[in-house]
Amino acid sequence: MFSPVSILVVTVLSSVLSILVLISLLPHAIAGVRRWIWANVLAIVSLVLFSMQGVLPAALGIVAANQLLAATILLIFEGCNEFFAIRPSAARAYTGWIAWLAVMAGIVYFTYAVPDTHVRVVIVSAFRAACDLAIAGRVLLSRPPERPRYNYLFVAGVALLGGAGHIVRGAIYAVAPPPQTALLQPGPMQVAFLAIGILVLPSLCIGLVMMAHDRLAQRLERLARFDDLTGALSRKAFLELAGARLRRPAQDGMREYVAVVDVDHFKSVNDRYGHAAGDEVLRHFASTVSARLRRGDAFGRIGGEEFCLICAAAHAVDVTALVERLRQTVESTPCPVPGGALRYTFSAGIAGWDGRESLASLLARADSLLYAAKVGGRNRVEASALDEAA
Repeated sequence: MFSPVSILVVTVLSSVLSILVLISLLPHAIAGVRRWIWANVLAIVSLVLFSMQGVLPAALGIVAANQLLAATILLIFEGCNEFFAIRPSAARAYTGWIAWLAVMAGIVYFTYAVPDTHVRVVIVSAFRAACDLAIAGRVLLSRPPERPRYNYLFVAGVALLGGAGHIVRGAIYAVAPPPQTALLQPGPMQVAFLAIGILVLPSLCIGLVMMAHDRLAQRLERLARFDDLTGALSRKAFLELAGARLRRPAQDGMREYVAVVDVDHFKSVNDRYGHAAGDEVLRHFASTVSARLRRGDAFGRIGGEEFCLICAAAHAVDVTALVERLRQTVESTPCPVPGGALRYTFSAGIAGWDGRESLASLLARADSLLYAAKVGGRNRVEASALDEAA
């Protein structure tokens, strides 16, 4: 059978490993990681103090040890709030620490004024159970629905297990406490509660590391799928999506259309106002267009100041009208830049898919129509006469 001391040693070593892994994530600026690191530091100090009960004075072996372990779980909860960008009100933010101070007052009272180990266990278990259940609730309620569930369900499951263990432990010590009175006194029940109550911590930290790595994966996926400057689909992602749309069965009466769009005189914007202003124009343009697209439309940046829109419509005039509305909106919506507001326009060429040609051919036809719009004076939309007649 494992002894209480061996369980503490395993937990301390697990916390050390968790700290090392979490420190490696600091350069990525993942919210909550710093609090999780400090939680593990406090856990190590707490468990060392616990292991020296009977050698150290009660102020360290009992009061400080319990309070540091309670602060550990509270910091983990606050780290989860930061991770999910939850910003509680000032009153709610201090509620946990007020409860933590109340726990300390109870431990001090039942250590010195009225010594009672069982009541101390009930107080600590109640606080730990509340924190564990709060962590489980936060993770379950805030889990990103588009991300794989396992990492988040693992953390929530471990927290629920810890909360349940502390509830049972507190109830037993309140109604029919076991004969053991010291934390490290051997006994089946004592070892079982230590295993549930303490080993939950390293398991929880493993889950937190998994959540942090999922956040990294999410960022990498976003970088691969979306243009970092404008937030529009990246060239690769757009071409993959457009190719998939052309391969899917056609909907009744609907046809795919592509519009190649280019910001007019963009080089002169960079030359006159600087590249920072040029970047701001691209961001403003992408934001303005994306906010006015219909459900099912896709918009991507395919290079420099050139963008592409793919959409399904029953008639070419519907697509032309959509792009024309976008042109008018962009023309009438100046972009804020240092020193004032910059007005700009775009030109576009629209081509409809004939049901057989490749995506490259479709884009080439739309690009030739864009060129015609540029030659025709810019700030205009050109569509194939054949498409318009369809």
